[in-house]
Amino acid sequence: ILPAAPQGGKAERKVSSVCVTVFVTSPRYNKNLEEAKRIGIKKAITANISIGAAFLLIYASYALAFWYGTTLVLSNEYTIGQVITVFFSVLIGAFSIGQASPSIEAFANARGAAYEIFKIIDSKPSIDSYSKNGHKPDNIKGNLEFRNVHFSYPSRNEVKFLISSFRDCKKIKGGQTVALVGNSGCGKSTTVQLMQRLYDPTEGVVSIDGQDIRTINVRYLREIIGVVSQEPVLFATTIAENIRYGRENVTMEEIEKAVKEANAYDFIMKLPNKFDTLVGERGAQLSGGQKQRIAIARALVRNPKILLLDEATSALDSESEAVVQVALDKAREGRTTIVIAHRLSTVRNADVIAGFDDGVIVEKGSHDELMKEKGIYFKLVTVQTKGNEIELENAVDEADALDMSPKDFGSSLLRRSTRKSMKGPQGQDRKLSTKEGLDEHVPPVSFWRILKLNITEWPYFVVGIFCAIINGGLQPAFSIIFSRMIGVFTRNDDRETKRQHSNMFSLLFLMLGIISFITFFLQGFTFGKAGEILTKRLRYMVFRSMLRQDVSWFDDPKNTTGALTTRLANDAARVKGAIGARLAVITQNIANLGTGIIISFIYGWQLTLLLLVIVPIIAIAGVVEIKMLSGQALKDKKELEGAGKAHIFGITFAITQAMMNFSYAICFRFGAYLVQHGYMEFQDVLLVFSAIVYGAMAMGHVSSFAPDYAEAKVSAAHIIMIIEKTPLVDSYSTTGLKPNTMEGNLTFNEVMFNYPTRPDIPVLQGLSLEVKKGQTLALVGSSGCGKSTVVQLLERFYDPLAGKVLIDGKEIKELNVQWLRAHMGIVSQEPILFDCSIAENIAYGDNSRVVSQEEIVQAAKEANIHPFIETLPDKYNTRVGDKGTQLSGGQKQRIAIARALVRQPLILLLDEATSALDTQSEKVVQEALDKAREGRTCIVIAHRLSTIQNADSIVVIQKGKVREHGTHQQLLAQKGIYFSMVSVQAGTKHLSTVMI
Repeated sequence: ILPAAPQGGKAERKVSSVCVTVFVTSPRYNKNLEEAKRIGIKKAITANISIGAAFLLIYASYALAFWYGTTLVLSNEYTIGQVITVFFSVLIGAFSIGQASPSIEAFANARGAAYEIFKIIDSKPSIDSYSKNGHKPDNIKGNLEFRNVHFSYPSRNEVKFLISSFRDCKKIKGGQTVALVGNSGCGKSTTVQLMQRLYDPTEGVVSIDGQDIRTINVRYLREIIGVVSQEPVLFATTIAENIRYGRENVTMEEIEKAVKEANAYDFIMKLPNKFDTLVGERGAQLSGGQKQRIAIARALVRNPKILLLDEATSALDSESEAVVQVALDKAREGRTTIVIAHRLSTVRNADVIAGFDDGVIVEKGSHDELMKEKGIYFKLVTVQTKGNEIELENAVDEADALDMSPKDFGSSLLRRSTRKSMKGPQGQDRKLSTKEGLDEHVPPVSFWRILKLNITEWPYFVVGIFCAIINGGLQPAFSIIFSRMIGVFTRNDDRETKRQHSNMFSLLFLMLGIISFITFFLQGFTFGKAGEILTKRLRYMVFRSMLRQDVSWFDDPKNTTGALTTRLANDAARVKGAIGARLAVITQNIANLGTGIIISFIYGWQLTLLLLVIVPIIAIAGVVEIKMLSGQALKDKKELEGAGKAHIFGITFAITQAMMNFSYAICFRFGAYLVQHGYMEFQDVLLVFSAIVYGAMAMGHVSSFAPDYAEAKVSAAHIIMIIEKTPLVDSYSTTGLKPNTMEGNLTFNEVMFNYPTRPDIPVLQGLSLEVKKGQTLALVGSSGCGKSTVVQLLERFYDPLAGKVLIDGKEIKELNVQWLRAHMGIVSQEPILFDCSIAENIAYGDNSRVVSQEEIVQAAKEANIHPFIETLPDKYNTRVGDKGTQLSGGQKQRIAIARALVRQPLILLLDEATSALDTQSEKVVQEALDKAREGRTCIVIAHRLSTIQNADSIVVIQKGKVREHGTHQQLLAQKGIYFSMVSVQAGTKHLSTVMI
C-alpha cells in the first residue's frame, strides 16, 4: 500500500492536468515507481525471511520434541501414546500457524499503511474544523479588525507575508466594503485566508465584533462567511449539488434565487437538464466564466454575514463582468465585504480601499481620496489606464449614441452566446457509480493472458516454482520421517538402537527445517520481486497509455481522475496478488497433495484409495472453514438471512465439520483392519493418513484465493483494455510528417466541431480564419463562444469533424503530434504547476533536452517572476506545493509563462495568460509577451480588450462563427459587436480615466 502512495499522488496531479502533461511529460513518475519497486522488494525480503524462520523453528521444535520424547519413553516416564498425543496436538496447531504464514506479508502491509493512517488520525490540528469548542454569537454585525497582525506560511517561515498592518490596526465596520489592492504576492489573499482561519497569525489578533476569531467556533465562523476565490473549485456532480454545498438544507427556490443574483440562471436554463446538468470533474464541462458564476451563487446561497471576494470576476468576459458586478454590488448590501481585485475598475466604489505593499498596508481611503494622495493606488490606476484613455473615452462617447445600453447589450449578448455546447447530455441521464462506469464492456481475460504480463521475469518464476515444489514435498517427507519415528517404538529393538534411530530422525527433522528456511525464502523472494516488477511495469504502461489518449477520453464521466488513479493504485497490485505469492502457495499445495498421493500408493494403496474418496469431503470442509474465517461468505450470509435460510447454512457448516471427524474415524478403522490382517504396518497407516489428509486440507485452503483471483481477472481486464486502447489522437505516435522547418502560417478552413461527449451540440459552425507567420491573432467573444476550442484544435487535443486546420499549408492531422506540440508554447487561464521546485516547473517546458539554469533564469526574467524568486530562501529550488498552492495566482501564472517561453516556441498560445496578474505585473508581463511574440505566430484569448489592441488581427467569435474580423481601429469604426464589447468594458473605467 505504502509504495503506491507517492507516485499515486503524482499520477493524480498529472492525470488531472493532462492538457499540460501531454506537453511536458517527464520520467518523474517512472522514477517514483522505481522507488516503490525497491521498497516492495525490500519488504518481500524481510517478510520471507520471517516466513522461512518460522518454518525452521517449527521443524526444529519437532526435532527437539521427538528427541526429548524418546528420552522420556526410554526412561519409562511417558508412553509412546502420550508422546504421540502431545505431538499431534502441537502438530495440528503448528499446521494452522503454517497455513497463516502467507498472511504475514498482508500483516506487514497493514502495519505500514496503519502507521501513516494513525499518524494522520492521531495528529491534532492547530485549527480543528470539526471542533465543537468555541463561542457561537447570537448576532453578528460584521465589524472586522486586524491588530498588529504578523504572519508567515508554515512551509516558508523565513518569508514574511504580513509584517504589520496600517498604523498597527485595520478596522472594518459592519456593512462596509473594503477593497485590497497591490501587486501579486503582497499579502491580499493571505488576509482572506486568515479571516477564514485557514491559518492563524503568528502574532496579533483578527477579531469579529471585538471577539478574537480564535475564540469563535470554527464551523460557525465559516458558515457566516461566503467565499469566492480566484480559481473556482467545482465538484463532479450537478450544478444544483455544487450550489447546495454552500449551505445544508438549502431549498431549490433559494438555489434559483442565488443563480439569478450571480447571472447564471439564463445559461443554466438553456441546458437540457438545467440544474441537474453534470459539470464534469473540476467543472471541466463549463467555461471559466460559467464556473465562476456558479461559485458566486454557491457563496450567495448561504446568505453570509461576511463576503470574501478574491478575484471573483477575474474569469469573466467584459459583458458578464459588468452584469455580475452589478449583482455583487447588490449582494454586498448589508454585508461586510472584503474584495481583492486586480481590475481596479471593479473596486472603485468600495467604502475603503487599502493599498498593500510587501505585507504592509501603506495607505487606505476612498477612491477619490487615494487618487488625490497619488500613492501606490494612484500609480496602479495610472498604469492600468495609461495608453487606453483616448480609445476608451472615444468608445464611451460613441456608445452613448447607441440605442442599447452596455448593461442591456451585455445581458442580450450573454443570452445569445452562452455555452451552447453544454446543451447536450454528457451522461446526465443517470449518475454512474465508479463500478458501473468502469466495468461496462470489459472483455474477460484468461489466466495465461495475465501470466504473459509477467513473462519476462521467467527466471524468477523458474526458481520460485522449483522452490514451491520442494516446499510442497516437505509435508510428505515429514510424513515419512514421522511414521518411521513412530515405528522405532513399535519394534522390539534394544534401547541403544532406539536412541540412535531417534537421534537420526530428529536430525532429519532439523534438516527439513533448514531446507524449508532456504526454499520458503527463495520462493517468497522470487515471486515477490517478480510481482513488484510487474506492478511497476503495469502502472507505467497504464499511466503512459492514459497520457496517450486524446482529451475526449478524459471528458468521459467514466474516466475521472479518481477512477483512473484508482486503476493505477489498485489494479496492478491486484494482478500481482493473483500471480505472485498466491501462485506460489497454489503450486506448493498442488505439489504437496500430488507427492503425498504418490508416496501413499507406494506404502498402502488400499487405504489410499479410500482416502481419495474421502478427500473431496475434507477439501469442501476446508473451503467452508476458510470462507467463514475470512468473511468471504458475508454476502451469502446476508442473502441467506434475508431469505430466512440462515439455519440451513448453519446446519451445512456443522455437517461439513462433522464429516471431517467421520472421515478420520473411517480411515483409522480401515487402517486398523489392514494392520490386523497384515496388509500394512502401523507406521505406514500414519504415513498415508498424514500425507493425504494434510495435503487435502492444504488444497481446501487454496480456495480462499478464489476471490483474489476473480478480482485480479477483472483488474487485468481493465488494465489490458486501457493499454490496448487506440486513441483518436496518439500523443506518443511516431508517425506523421516532421518538416525540417516551420514558418507558422495557420489556417482554419470551414471547421465544424462538437465535443465528443455532446455530439449533437455544435460548438464551431464553419469557422474560418487565417494567421500569417509572425502575426498575432486575438480571439474575443463571450464566455463559451468557442475561443478556447480553437486553441485546443490547434494543439490537436481534438480533431475537427469537418473542415481543415492547416499549418504552413499542411493539415495538422498529417503532422507528427509530438513534433507539432514541441513547436508550441501554451499558457492557459488556470495555470497548472506540479509539486516540485520552481526551476523544475519552468524546465518542464522543454523535456526534449536539458534546460540550463541560465535559460530558466532568463525565462523567469522575461515573465517578471525573477525578482520574487530571488527573495525566497531557496530561490529557484523552492517547492511550489501541490498545484502551486504555496504561490499566489499571479505568481503561478508568471511561472507558467516562463515555462512556455523556455521552449522557444514558434507558435505561442495565450489563453487569458495575464488574467491573474495585478496591474503592475500585467504591464511588465504584457511587454515581455509582446517581445516574446516577435517573430512568432501568436494566438491570444483575452477578456481584457486593452491587452489585445495591438494585435495584428482581432476576430470576434459568436455561436462558433467569425462575426467580425479586423484590427482594433477597423472594428471600432464598424460599430459592431467588438465596438459594443469595448463600450461595456469602457463604461466602468471612463470615470476613473477622467479623474486622472
